[in-house]
Amino acid sequence: MTTPSSGSSPDDQWRRPDAGAEGSPTQPPAAPSGSAHPPPTAAGRPAGGYAGPPPTVPPPAGWRPPVHLQPPPPRPLPPQDMVGLDAAEQRAQRVTWGVGVVAGVVLVVLCCLLCSRVLF
Repeated sequence: MTTPSSGSSPDDQWRRPDAGAEGSPTQPPAAPSGSAHPPPTAAGRPAGGYAGPPPTVPPPAGWRPPVHLQPPPPRPLPPQDMVGLDAAEQRAQRVTWGVGVVAGVVLVVLCCLLCSRVLF
């Protein structure tokens, strides 16, 4: 995304063009002769064109949807066995290191076998 180089705000690209600017909603674009577009209305918009979004009305202050059911409060979590978690983590780490050592030894042996065949 590029940022504008002038001192304008980033929202300027989303604003409506000025009333006197070319291509503004108050000035209809020049239609080529023989086009199938309906002629513009008095407001300058095409007769079947998009008139914009409907106006919105904010809800009254303090409005909230009706609440029919109150959820129960959350249950307490079960206590954690920190000593057991640490022991399980250490066992998992030993298994991981063991698999890594076995894989490393196999790779070293394979490299030695391949190199010995090339040299001898």
